[in-house]
Amino acid sequence: MKPTMSKKALKPLPAFNSEGEERDFWGHEDSTEYVSWAKAKRVAFPNLKPSVRTISVRLPVMMITRLKLLANQRDIPYQSLLKMFLAERLERENRRRQRAQREERKTR
Repeated sequence: MKPTMSKKALKPLPAFNSEGEERDFWGHEDSTEYVSWAKAKRVAFPNLKPSVRTISVRLPVMMITRLKLLANQRDIPYQSLLKMFLAERLERENRRRQRAQREERKTR
């Protein structure tokens, strides 16, 4: 009888010298060879705050004025609205890229 995937021996995890080294490793390795996801438990990190970095962006005055008006209508700070707009656009671009990759795989 053939062993099932859940009975497969897992590879040992290597020791990583940095977060970047670990990120590179998981970028090209299949996690199912190292982790038994059947035994995984869902956890929540309610107090985890994403790291932020201050940047300077030069925007036309009219654009800032319009952004502030929209933010005022929604009763939120204009910088928060700007972050929301950026997040929405990044998500849309990500979905577009994923669709293109799926289409490319279909044509192979």
